Amino acid sequence: MKNITILGSTGSVGTQALEVIRENPSIFKVSVLSALKNSALLIQQAKEFKPDVVVICDEDQYLEVKNALSPLGITVLAGIEALTEVAIHPQSDIVLTALMGSVGLKPTIAAIKAGKDIALANKETLVVAGELVTQLAKEYKVKILPVDSEHSAIFQCLVGEEQNEIEKIYLTASGGPFLGKSKDFLNSVKKEQALKHPNWVMGAKITIDSASLMNKGLEVIEAKWLFNLDVDQIDVIVHSQSIIHSIVQFTDGSMKAQMGVPDMKLPIQYALNYPDRLKNNFKRFNFLDHPNFSFQKADIETFRNLELAFTSLKKGGNMPCILNAANEIVVEAFLKDKIGFLQMSDVIEQCMEEIKFIEQPELSDYLETDKHSRILAAELVTKSIN
Repeated sequence: MKNITILGSTGSVGTQALEVIRENPSIFKVSVLSALKNSALLIQQAKEFKPDVVVICDEDQYLEVKNALSPLGITVLAGIEALTEVAIHPQSDIVLTALMGSVGLKPTIAAIKAGKDIALANKETLVVAGELVTQLAKEYKVKILPVDSEHSAIFQCLVGEEQNEIEKIYLTASGGPFLGKSKDFLNSVKKEQALKHPNWVMGAKITIDSASLMNKGLEVIEAKWLFNLDVDQIDVIVHSQSIIHSIVQFTDGSMKAQMGVPDMKLPIQYALNYPDRLKNNFKRFNFLDHPNFSFQKADIETFRNLELAFTSLKKGGNMPCILNAANEIVVEAFLKDKIGFLQMSDVIEQCMEEIKFIEQPELSDYLETDKHSRILAAELVTKSIN
């Protein structure tokens, strides 16, 4: 029996993780659940899975959750800082970080220092502080098991290949809802259009990131740290069918790809029960349903966020942290109709130019960089409105 902590249980990855756990009650038990502000769903989940502790980050909803769950013997905590407290829950074997944004950094570090394996769906943790986090994982002998479909694909392709050198990895991108569109078209798109992803059902923030190709840029940075790669060993290729989830090319030229229908439950299940695979009733891939696969180069001139992500990775230091913080602000602004789709890249680039660069940051530097980048990005959004 594996005891699971889910940080972000009411989001897309969190709810799908609970589906996996629900189907395997003899293998998994929930120790901790957390939600940002969806108290109603958190209460429902807690009543079904009966964790030891729940966290509601929105402190205004604490009493509602406490009154509902305390009679069941479930401890209720409130506030963002409580995530770090529950990340080290003594009964938990693995922490699934399904939080959105850089808020996942401190709980992940705490869990690693407590010796917990990490099922990582919060890519921003490695984007913001990849060098620090991976060093800590080595120091505390903790496994970081990727949950993103692309990184899970690479991870699966590398099993049994530990002695073989990677020449290159190819992260596949669907291209999102605006594949092939021009800058003129993108200049006037609205959030309703950007939220219509052709292949995946995801939360609003990651769906916008997918539409702008920032999600792929963040995945490039995450891949560098997960697999100890140089920047020139990572490439992005658009594969609109989203069947080939990513590819590894070895030094002899041979390639391995992981394939399957677009379903996040598979990488979630693989991470939670690694190294063993579990039988399931997930939909199977049928080649006859997909007789043709297509591949094309990513358009980084139109979708500049991907190029900015590569630039930040090459620069190193706290630059990816600046990129990520600014992006979180502009995506929120876009979802509130306060900034245009293409303007998001302009704000991110300006933040990368103006925020102080730190070549070898410590945790405190990352946190300060994140704070100042958000402030500047918000100011630039306000200027763009006026």
